[in-house]
Amino acid sequence: MKKSLLPLGFLLILLAIWHIISSKAVIAFWIIPNPKAVMEVFTQSHELIWHHLKPTLTAAISGLLISIVIGSLTAILMDVSKLFKQIIYPYLVVSQTVPIIAVAPLIIIWFGYGISAKVFTVVLVCFFPIALGMFEGFQQVTVDQLRLMKALGASGYKCFRYLKLPAGLPGFFTGLKLAATYSVMGAVIGEWLGGKAGLGIYMTRATKSFHTAHVFAVIIVIILLSMTLFGIVALLDSFFLRWRYQHMDEYVEPKRTQA
Repeated sequence: MKKSLLPLGFLLILLAIWHIISSKAVIAFWIIPNPKAVMEVFTQSHELIWHHLKPTLTAAISGLLISIVIGSLTAILMDVSKLFKQIIYPYLVVSQTVPIIAVAPLIIIWFGYGISAKVFTVVLVCFFPIALGMFEGFQQVTVDQLRLMKALGASGYKCFRYLKLPAGLPGFFTGLKLAATYSVMGAVIGEWLGGKAGLGIYMTRATKSFHTAHVFAVIIVIILLSMTLFGIVALLDSFFLRWRYQHMDEYVEPKRTQA
């Protein structure tokens, strides 16, 4: 309870400072709008926000799902084949060093201004943490553990199912949490390249019109979307890895009793 009160209290302090600065006209309203003006955007333009929210959410979720498939397959292939790892790993790193804006002309040429460009942008941003997290998890399995499994008669599939996969899941969900927060950002960046609807389009139009309250409202929506996707992944993490947390509790509890 105390852990949640601290960030909540800090947020209230920030809102109070924001309100004082904007109400006293210390800074022009078109630079920092009043919090009330931002809230009015949600009440007066909720249909417009929903209209632009749907394509962004569709692109973010679609790209995230595709990233899960591509990232997982990439991690498995890198673990199975050292040759594949040596070939593909440098390109995984390079893919994260090139700014999206730098390849924007190519994305437009390849995919146009439709949803495909947005989904591709999300995949480009999200698949790396998933692939790297899962692969690093696979590397936690030692040679002795594999030898023991094979000595007990386990096949290659069973070694993967009962040893590799459980070791890779924690890293996979860590990468997936990062990807979930990146997905909305990737969709918005993809919409900056062009399109008819989306939060990125809405934000661009509001910025050019100096409707700063609408820009702040879109930022709040993006934050809420990212936190929601992160929360869903965290719930899946706690569900699929409950065995891991149970063992951690069993390990920590004796230390507490001894103290």
